[in-house]
Amino acid sequence: MELSSRVALGALLFAAVGAVVLGTRQGAVSAPAAPPAPPSASASASAEPDAPGDAGLDGEVEAEEAETTLGATADGGSLPAGAPKSVRFGVILVTYEGAQLAPRGARSKQAARALATELATEAQTQFAKAVERGDRGSLADAGRIPRGILEPHIEFALFTLKKGEVAAEPVDTPRGFWVVRRLE
Repeated sequence: MELSSRVALGALLFAAVGAVVLGTRQGAVSAPAAPPAPPSASASASAEPDAPGDAGLDGEVEAEEAETTLGATADGGSLPAGAPKSVRFGVILVTYEGAQLAPRGARSKQAARALATELATEAQTQFAKAVERGDRGSLADAGRIPRGILEPHIEFALFTLKKGEVAAEPVDTPRGFWVVRRLE
């Protein structure tokens, strides 16, 4: 790996770890919890079992989700039971004005979203070529990362991909938009 790539990867991971550490130390800064869901009509109406084909009723879905998930992420989502403990991944970074480590004169967030969406489409078939079009810090192989380092929504997007799969949509991170690919 080239020295500049190692430096970029180090800065990227340092920023991710720093964001996680600051977020845990400043608990009041985190997003407010979502309000509890209203009770379902079927749960309060009767104790009878739901009819077959009534998928989506709260009681059944919650029980199924509890059986098929690992621990909950900080934002309330859950990783599937088969989610790996660590993954090797590639990332295409598209920075924008106001993102961490964004250069002076960085593009607007709207322009960055448009470029990231275009690169996500290209990355489905030509990831290495799309990496070349991404901003500094984009890496076809960023190395291995364990769970618990990245922000929960980024971690969910990355750790729920299949091996070799590229996320269909860019993920907005504090560092800019990421188009991620799980390598293994």
